[in-house]
Amino acid sequence: MSRVSSTTPPEGSIIPDRHPESPATGSELPSHFKHCFGCGDLHPTGLHLKARVGEGLTISAQFTVTENHQGAPGLAHGGLLSLAFDEALGKLMWLLRAPAVTARLETDFLAPVPIGTTLYISARIVGQQGRKVYSEAEGRIGGADGPIAVRAASLFVIVPMKHFLENAPAEYITAIKANPELLSFVDPEFNINP
Repeated sequence: MSRVSSTTPPEGSIIPDRHPESPATGSELPSHFKHCFGCGDLHPTGLHLKARVGEGLTISAQFTVTENHQGAPGLAHGGLLSLAFDEALGKLMWLLRAPAVTARLETDFLAPVPIGTTLYISARIVGQQGRKVYSEAEGRIGGADGPIAVRAASLFVIVPMKHFLENAPAEYITAIKANPELLSFVDPEFNINP
């Protein structure tokens, strides 16, 4: 059985530079797909996670737990909390302007997150080795400086944009071709209209 690499940056990894054309500090990061369960505004029961660019290689994000997100009565489902962290950690890739996929996600649950609670997530890139990008995040309740309820660490792997394009429904490709700004996070040399 093969194992995916650890979420801990290996010896010799670097802290990458933020791409000079990454979104400006303080700006809100757009959804990569309006029907995404994690960050899409059009998903009726999704998390509707919102993220903002921080200093350096950081972002902050938040979402409010609703009755659609519960596992045990009145409490957020652990899998949905993991999804929120996957989404927030993935949004760090906007800072590198590189499409990537989740290879490994580790989530530690430290306190319950009740319905009606807003989870404040802070995420940062902590290393890179080749196509592998390592990141960490914390989720706090009761405010951005409140107690930590969830921690996560991840390994993302940078992939060519064709990975997403070859697996997307035809209507999504049509929408991208009509609105190339939907792909603003990819390398500026990338051309959706060959």
